[in-house]
Amino acid sequence: MSTATPHIPVLLDAVIDALLPTPGERHVDATFGAGGYTRALLAAGVSVFAFDRDPAAIAGGLPLLATSDRFTLIEAPFSAMESELDARDATPVDGVVMDIGVSSMQLDQAERGFSFQADGPLDMRMSQSGESAADFLNTAAEEQIADVIYQYGDEPKSRRVARAIVAARPLTTTGELATVVRKALGHKPHDKKDPATRTFQAIRIHINRELGELSDGLAAAERVLKPGGRLAVVTFHSLEDRLVKRFFRERSGSTPAGSRHLPPAAAQAAASFEKVGRAVRAGEGEIAANPRARSATLRVAHRTAAAPWAGEA
Repeated sequence: MSTATPHIPVLLDAVIDALLPTPGERHVDATFGAGGYTRALLAAGVSVFAFDRDPAAIAGGLPLLATSDRFTLIEAPFSAMESELDARDATPVDGVVMDIGVSSMQLDQAERGFSFQADGPLDMRMSQSGESAADFLNTAAEEQIADVIYQYGDEPKSRRVARAIVAARPLTTTGELATVVRKALGHKPHDKKDPATRTFQAIRIHINRELGELSDGLAAAERVLKPGGRLAVVTFHSLEDRLVKRFFRERSGSTPAGSRHLPPAAAQAAASFEKVGRAVRAGEGEIAANPRARSATLRVAHRTAAAPWAGEA
C-alpha cells in the first residue's frame, strides 16, 4: 500500500532563482520524480529535458507530455544525459538541476522497499531492475556487507550488523531487516533516531550506485552546459554534499595550493565552473510545510568557457 503524501519540491524557489530560466532556453531536470522542478521551468517558458530511471516516475510524467511541446521525458539515469541529449540534437543546454537521492514517492510506497516505516519487499531498486537489496544481503559475503554499511551509512558497528544479517538469512522484507538491525544495535523505544536508518541508507546507496551516478552525472553536466550555463544540485546527506562540494571546489580552481607542509598541488585544467554564492538551506517556513527539506542543501555553479575536464568528477 502507498501513503498519500503530497509531493513538495524541495527549495523550489531557490532552485529556479539559481537556474535563471529565460524563455527559449533549454534546461535539464536530471531527476524528474513527480515533476515539480520541470513544471516550474515549463512555466518560465523554457524547454525541459527530464530524466528518471524509475519506470513509475516516467509513467507518472506521461500526462504532462500532452500539455507542452517543450517537454521531453527520458527514461535513463542522469549519468547518461550527454549521450541522450546528443541523440536528440539538444546540446548544449542553459541549465541543469539535480535533486539527489531517493524521492518522497519512492519512500512512501511500501512495495518499493526503501523504508522500514511500513513492511514491504526488500527491494530498494530505483530502476526496478537488476540486483535487489534482498539479492545483495542474502548472497554477499559478511565482510562486503559490513564495508557497505560502514562506508555509506557511517555505522560504527557495521561488523556487528553484518554478522546479524548473515545469521538471519534469508531476509525478504524491510520489517525483517529492520528487526535484525535493531536487535544487533540495541533499540530503545525512546531513541530519537531508529538505529536501522543508517543501514537502510547504506544498502540503498549501494544497490543504486548513487554516489557513482552523482559523480558521473556532474561530469556529464559539465560537458552539456554551454558557457554561462547554470548547474544547481540539491543533496540530502553529507556523503552527497561532500562529493558536490569537492567537485565545485576542484572545477572552480579553489583547491588549496601546496604549502611547506604539503607537496605542491598537481597542475590542473582551467576552471570549468565558477561557484555562485554559498550553500542554501531551507528556512523554518519551508521545513514546517515540508519536513524533508530539513536536510536539503543547494549548491550552485556557473559554467565557464573552459573545456571540460578529462575523466569523471
